[in-house]
Amino acid sequence: MSTLRSTPTPLLDCQRSDTMPPSLQRRVGHAMVATWMAVSSMAACAQTSAPTPRTADPVKASEAVSDSVSNSGLDAPLFYQLLIGELHARTGDAGAAYSLILDAARNQRDPLLYRRAVDIALQARSGESALSAARAWSRDLPGSPDADRFVLQILLALNRVAETGPALTSLLASGDGVSRDETINAIPQTYARVSDKALALQVVQGTLNPYLQGPHAPAAWTTVGRMELAVEQPEAALTSARKGHAANPQSPFPAMLALELVERGQRGAEDIVRDHLRVASPAGPFGSQVPLAYARILLDLQRTAEAARQLESLTTNQPELADAWLLQATIQVQENKLDAASKSLQNHMRLAREAGDERSARGLTQAYLLMAQIAEKQNDIQAANAWLDRIENADDIMAAQMRRASLLARQGQMTEARALLRNHPERRPDDARLKLVAEAQLLRDFKQWQEAYLVYKEAVRQFPDQTDLLYDQAMMAEKADNLAEMEVLLRQLIAAKPDFHHAYNALGYSLADRNVRLPEAKELIEKAVALAPGDAYIQDSLGWVEFRMGNVPRALSILQAAYGKRPDAEIAAHLGEVHWVLGQREQALKIWREGLLLANDNETLLNTLKRFQVQP
Repeated sequence: MSTLRSTPTPLLDCQRSDTMPPSLQRRVGHAMVATWMAVSSMAACAQTSAPTPRTADPVKASEAVSDSVSNSGLDAPLFYQLLIGELHARTGDAGAAYSLILDAARNQRDPLLYRRAVDIALQARSGESALSAARAWSRDLPGSPDADRFVLQILLALNRVAETGPALTSLLASGDGVSRDETINAIPQTYARVSDKALALQVVQGTLNPYLQGPHAPAAWTTVGRMELAVEQPEAALTSARKGHAANPQSPFPAMLALELVERGQRGAEDIVRDHLRVASPAGPFGSQVPLAYARILLDLQRTAEAARQLESLTTNQPELADAWLLQATIQVQENKLDAASKSLQNHMRLAREAGDERSARGLTQAYLLMAQIAEKQNDIQAANAWLDRIENADDIMAAQMRRASLLARQGQMTEARALLRNHPERRPDDARLKLVAEAQLLRDFKQWQEAYLVYKEAVRQFPDQTDLLYDQAMMAEKADNLAEMEVLLRQLIAAKPDFHHAYNALGYSLADRNVRLPEAKELIEKAVALAPGDAYIQDSLGWVEFRMGNVPRALSILQAAYGKRPDAEIAAHLGEVHWVLGQREQALKIWREGLLLANDNETLLNTLKRFQVQP
């Protein structure tokens, strides 16, 4: 290796750190050039050399150069140690590579070398070795957030949740201000895949105890609340949200937790959201986060009028919010306010183009789809297709094709519409499934239940592991009035996936709605309730079967709770019928009127009104 001694070491020259001497290339082979570059990057110059000062005094010039240059600590023995370690890594001897790199890391106290040792161990699937390297890194370089983060993540991967407290404590201590809040807010996601969520809650709660008072209290209580939600403790989560909100009503974190609870139907959570909106400054860094999320949830809960008021306030006070205009347009299209929707979408598209980021590009796609829908409602098929032609993102082409297929179907060309979807090129592995789902959805939209059932049957045959497809096939069998087939499919689904609560609920509700095998129906629905106790629709099924069995007071109580949790036209149909049977006619009419406002085309509600010959 005399060639190396007679050649200036390139690792001391930042401009040439990626260049291997030709002689070394010949000795180790071209395949090792990449290894040289990897080693070079670990020992990059600490500071780039400054130009030599122009001075007549050579002594001063020498001193100036000495002050401006800081060489790396890489000497010949260290270089060879790293090179041999990388050679071992490339030839599959991970144990030797790990030992050499970790030894160098300990000697040099170099975070890049510690990171490399961890990577080698992880690539070799040696979790214990990776943990040892990460812990050595954390111990030798205390206060390093990267080291603590690796220790925490490796412990979680090894399912050693009880040991994560010290690493989490150290990680929190290394941050301050906004960065510490960000770390605290990321904890629930970090622990999301842990199997023992109760233990995770215990560890996190203990670690966050010092932060439950003071400036980080809103974030800390919010994280505790989310961990409580993970163990199905919504009441405890609500208490945590209230404590975080009390610590700082302007903080968006407890309000966002409260919104999750609102989605779950937790009483009292919405008060936190409203109080936050009352006191929070729209000009703050999270000024639009809560009101936008609140509007989306109101839409999901079918509280359209409240969502519209929320968005009207947002677009008036913060007209630069592109997402608010898009949501407002969605409501306006639903309400057939097409001119207003078009103006809202024009505002959204202008703001999205100005932003020019990936998120805005997705928003533009939604805007084009809505503009196409508006044109379709106005019977301007040419304009609708022109809007769809603007969609360029490959991931969004399927949505555009679905809208084009809908346009064709509206013109009586269902065969052509289905062919358009069938012939769509498959760019990704999941596209074949998506094409079948899109075709079935098109048929559902046009109430061609039997054809939709057959498409789902084909999808189940091609993708037998997709339980959702089997469920959808069962629902189409019911729509096609093939109840025996529906029951067979749902029982097949229950056998394949015993925790699929929708299957129990669907079968139990079907029996209850037909007023047959009521004890069995109740048993099925109660199983669904046990699996998903917060689901308002399953509560509706339970109330309905109780009503069918003659337990009218209990049915009323259950249905009132379900309707209060999620106002829905179908629940309104059932609740109104119970009031009607009890002789509470005005209350029944009121509930039915509300149901019609929520969805004036709901079949269950319309059939109920027809049976009682009522026009509320």
